[in-house]
Amino acid sequence: MHYQKSLPRLPVPKLEDTIRRYLAAQRPLLDDRQYSNTEKVAQDFLAGEGRRLQEELLTQDRKNKHTSYISGPWFDMYLSARDPVVLNFNPFMSFNDDPKREYNQQLVRAGNMVCSAVRFMKTLRAGLLEPEVFHLDPARSDTDAFKKLIRWAPARLAWYGAYMVNAYPLDMSQYFRLFNSTRLPRPGRDRLFTDPAGRHLLVMRKGNMYVFDVLDRDGNMLPPAQIRDNLSHILSDATPPPDFPLGALTTENRDVWAGLRDKLVAGGNGEALTAVDSALFCLCLDDVALSDTVAASHNMLHGDGVNRWFDKSFSIIVAQDGHAAINFEHSWGDGVAVLRFLNEIYKDTTRKPLVHPGCATSAHSASQVRRLSFKLDDELRAGIKAAKAGFDAAVSQLTIGAMQFTGGGKERLKKSKLSPDAVAQLAFQMAFLRQYGQTVATYESCSTAAFRHGRTETIRPASALTKRCARAFVGEPARHTADGLLDMLRQCSAYHGQLTKEAAMGQGFDRHLFALLNLSASAGCPPHELYADPAYAAINHNILSTSTLSSPAVRLGGFAPVVPDGLGVGYGVHDDWIGCNVSGYPARDVSRFLRCVERSLQDIFAVLDGKALA
Repeated sequence: MHYQKSLPRLPVPKLEDTIRRYLAAQRPLLDDRQYSNTEKVAQDFLAGEGRRLQEELLTQDRKNKHTSYISGPWFDMYLSARDPVVLNFNPFMSFNDDPKREYNQQLVRAGNMVCSAVRFMKTLRAGLLEPEVFHLDPARSDTDAFKKLIRWAPARLAWYGAYMVNAYPLDMSQYFRLFNSTRLPRPGRDRLFTDPAGRHLLVMRKGNMYVFDVLDRDGNMLPPAQIRDNLSHILSDATPPPDFPLGALTTENRDVWAGLRDKLVAGGNGEALTAVDSALFCLCLDDVALSDTVAASHNMLHGDGVNRWFDKSFSIIVAQDGHAAINFEHSWGDGVAVLRFLNEIYKDTTRKPLVHPGCATSAHSASQVRRLSFKLDDELRAGIKAAKAGFDAAVSQLTIGAMQFTGGGKERLKKSKLSPDAVAQLAFQMAFLRQYGQTVATYESCSTAAFRHGRTETIRPASALTKRCARAFVGEPARHTADGLLDMLRQCSAYHGQLTKEAAMGQGFDRHLFALLNLSASAGCPPHELYADPAYAAINHNILSTSTLSSPAVRLGGFAPVVPDGLGVGYGVHDDWIGCNVSGYPARDVSRFLRCVERSLQDIFAVLDGKALA
């Protein structure tokens, strides 16, 4: 937390800039008549109600210098949502395999991941975890010499020292919610619960729930052999799956789940639920082998809805073949914290494993493991049965597909002076146009963790430039030379780079307009016409919801669409290939979309090679 006190505050954008950016993002989505109406209501908002709300927001922001203007409304948005967290909010990131094949056995890998997670937690809580820093010039800032020097800088000035060498420390305020944390269902608005005193792990297998201590009374990690033996006991336990598995309740509508949880507590299950909520994290041992990317994505995103506790801040899932992933609840934090944790766990388990194959298991582990049991009446049994039926119906509608384009990647694009992310996003625009003949609302997540209590901002990849470029590639390629198409690619790349930089610097429009609307609603005022405009609803109905992450530790990541007629696009641009993991409901043809993405990338790389398109 060395940089935390000196992190800059998330700026409230100028209202004029927000309206200008909003209208630029609306332009490719609307016809002339629609755009004229949207422009009129936006300018009216800028001249009147918006200006009043902006002053109120700025006043409120000045009174709350310890946080950001978006933090409170963003927590409210997540915690007040009543939809089930599975599919609607929880994403997953999966680990690459351990390079040493024998360490991918389920027991060995799970044991190492538990040990490394505990080591990470202890390092974090001791204040010894290295700060998260984005290095623009690693040769100057990511060095032992600089780290030794910056340690001596006072905490209130440390950020400025990093800034001088083009390094940007990131907000780490979310990290304390990683461990011993759970989202508790409450009527109307859930709450986050954290109990750092918890010394035990929650393990799920076949829908059964077990706990055992991984820390002793002094806070030291128990011997790795003991942790391994406890896991071995759970893996060999012959207890059949429960007829009414409690984990299914975490897939329910939040108000329904809140009512059932109250009944669980009233029925004498409070102590067992507290053991679940206060556990360091959840380890899910799955009795499946995951043969391909699609099977892995389904399992890590939602599984069977039984061997999960989706409300835990995060769960580590380990399949029989050692394939492992993190599924995390999203209200408490964002991908930056979880990715850092994943990277550290992967590095620690592969370089310094504490559990090894072929070790004999002690017979004393049974006494240290407790299987949780719950008292259920007819109403609770009916509730679990209904939750499982609803979950099964929801996931039966979900399709996931994956693609690897091997015709080029980051290196080739950078040589051509193109942004790899811009090209991937352009390929999605071209693919959707080819498949559906439309340009639609598109969301790309961008972290604002460079600011104190920053969360995320939206990049809007669909622009007037991408619409023109996509139409040229898809509808009239023969009318353009390769040089002409390359020029369009470069314009799109430059504009996307500008949008990305603005978003990362807190200068998008989505969070600002959301905060102003939230302020208006909290005062009991009816929303301004800008928010009632169908175009506002349409741009927030994100048909293409996209997110990228790139790390040597990550095999793939994914999430469900955010709207019923949408696509969830997880992607990565690697040195010499581009990968996509896409989810969709019946309203969209995932397989065809992936074929269209591949065709779009083939066309783009053909143009980079100077070839004209037919």
